[in-house]
Amino acid sequence: MTMRKIIIIIAAVLLVYRLSLRADEGMWMLPLLEQLNMVHMKELGLELSASDIYDINRSSIKDAIVIFGGGCTGEMISDRGLVLTNHHCGYGVIQSHSTLENDYLTEGFWAGSPDEEIPSPGLSVTFLVSIEDVSEKINGALDPDLDEEERSLIAGFISRQLEQEASSGNHYFARVQPFFGGNQYYMMVYERYTDVRLVGTPPSSIGKYGGDTDNWMWPRHTGDFALFRVYSGPDGLPAEYSADNIPLKPRHHLPVSTRGVEPGDFAMVLGFPGGTTRYMTSFEVADVLDITHPNRIKIRGLRQDILLEDMLASDRVRIKYSNKYSNSSNYWKFSIGQSEVLKNLGIQKRKKEIEQDFREWYTADKQRAGEYGDALSLIENAVNNRREYNHAIQYINEAILRSCEIVLMANRANNLERLLSEYDPDPDAVGSAAETLKGAAESFYRDYNPPTDRKVVAAILELFYNNVDPVYHPDALGQIYDQSGGDFQVYADHLFEVSVFAGEQRLAAFLEEPAAGVLGNDPALVLARSTFEKLGELRALSQEYSNDLARGQRLFIRGLKEMDPDRTFYPDANFTMRLSYGTVGGYHPRDAVWYDHLTTLGGVMEKEDPDDHEFVVPGRLKELYRTRDFGMFGQDGKMPVNFITNNDITGGNSGSPVINARGELTGLVFDGNWEAMSGDIAFEPELQRCIAVDARYILFIIDRYAGASHLLEEMTIVN
Repeated sequence: MTMRKIIIIIAAVLLVYRLSLRADEGMWMLPLLEQLNMVHMKELGLELSASDIYDINRSSIKDAIVIFGGGCTGEMISDRGLVLTNHHCGYGVIQSHSTLENDYLTEGFWAGSPDEEIPSPGLSVTFLVSIEDVSEKINGALDPDLDEEERSLIAGFISRQLEQEASSGNHYFARVQPFFGGNQYYMMVYERYTDVRLVGTPPSSIGKYGGDTDNWMWPRHTGDFALFRVYSGPDGLPAEYSADNIPLKPRHHLPVSTRGVEPGDFAMVLGFPGGTTRYMTSFEVADVLDITHPNRIKIRGLRQDILLEDMLASDRVRIKYSNKYSNSSNYWKFSIGQSEVLKNLGIQKRKKEIEQDFREWYTADKQRAGEYGDALSLIENAVNNRREYNHAIQYINEAILRSCEIVLMANRANNLERLLSEYDPDPDAVGSAAETLKGAAESFYRDYNPPTDRKVVAAILELFYNNVDPVYHPDALGQIYDQSGGDFQVYADHLFEVSVFAGEQRLAAFLEEPAAGVLGNDPALVLARSTFEKLGELRALSQEYSNDLARGQRLFIRGLKEMDPDRTFYPDANFTMRLSYGTVGGYHPRDAVWYDHLTTLGGVMEKEDPDDHEFVVPGRLKELYRTRDFGMFGQDGKMPVNFITNNDITGGNSGSPVINARGELTGLVFDGNWEAMSGDIAFEPELQRCIAVDARYILFIIDRYAGASHLLEEMTIVN
């Protein structure tokens, strides 16, 4: 064999090896794993079968994966209902249980026994029971000549019928959802448990270590986890909270591995990714860059500055607003990062190249041109024609309705005001509406500080007035401007001096003797009504273009699949259970820089800054580090904290398990990396990374830091 042939063979082997370690793009449907993915997953090292992962007739890994709350993932890690998820996923619950006397956000919380676990009303855990392809049942009833609105109505009607049939005579519920822009439909059947209790959480100085500064960044040093427990009725079925309920015995729970991870190790992630737009066109990317992200950055940034100032000045305000601030800042920073990366990586140009290929493909055939020739023009015209409407709609939602809390609270009084205004008000109906409002008020004012909201209202209304065309202003805003002489602080002061919604006691006193005249003239309710009226007008004006956009997207995606029949397509994420797979490994973020796959507790100590609330390290953790008291969880004298893989993830995957080749939990997903924040729109195989808490750090914090070793005793720990 010649040297040239040897070199060629070696090069080919190295190429295959390199490709095998690249991220596998896609968030895959579980019923299709055997058909589409298992060969490659086995090549990467998977030791399980497809039925070990997804099976509706016997226990499988999918039975351990849950929807945690309304927007995260969790997993069962014991046969006694113990759920692991992110600290930031449970943050709202942790905050709701925190007081100045028991500040679980600052101090953490660990239940020493089941009696100490804290019931969390409103929190749920949802299991996936089955997935069924119902595309033929729906598409068979859809005439190609239907306009998009008619198509949506018919598809919705059939979907509701299928959902009712699937949930009839049992305790399950079903959801039919569109995939590939409405070209396919799947029905998911679920089981939901509503008695979920807080078991343990580290303090925010561990669970949120690095705060906004480190959010979306690698290297990372965050113990972003929390523990909850699911309870069932004595019969094992879902039940409302009761002292008689018992810990749920799940169909499957994940063993927890302390073996650690090495570069090249197989990794899969199962969870409920919230949403991607991988088939987005260049026109929509431009809209994101020009409208959506700049608006979000400007509006949320202004409000967050006001909230943070008050939070740092008062522990009481900090506890009230911690979850609100966290929810806002997460996608505020995301918008900054994604805008930067979309531009740096030239995503809009890459989308245009795909569109040009699509045009050349359909123009080469008369029949294809007739079927797909309008797809891109429908999208382009819709995006451009609805741009001003969507700009105003976003400002109404983000600025007035999301930021000015008193306005949204006042809007809840509409039904009461309507009943009071009737010619002969029904006392029972009025009393019932007043009680409903009292219930809403109890929840609202628990996490509300009027002086903070007063500052926000003044600043945000001024921002709205100056950044939205007056033709799209709520009528009340112009009146406010005129009456206050253009000084929105004057208006805010007046609003909080006279509105019955400006304080809990003030509203409670009003509800003792509610009067229509008072409500009808309340400035907060007047602004709320005017805002919702304008929002309705704008949505109606935008709807025509939204229908065109939906049709264009559906045709474009269908055409792309037809244009490239040899490519294996996957549907965008839509908060249904998906699997992604890849390997552990570092990456080059930029020229001459290499990031390793693993961080350690030493990095926590390097970042420590007692004067920065984001980088305070608890004394107990510093002592464990000083004495190297890592128990069985350390590695080579170091304590692993976080690691990265090249799995394809997005929002909603927070709390997902990273599972090794043997089906064991090795980490907990909690973030993505800055350099690939275009990932929801365009996957970046060389850059995209999934950031996870190492399972060993989770166990170390539970055992050595918190002294809650009884929780480890109920887990299946694999050494």
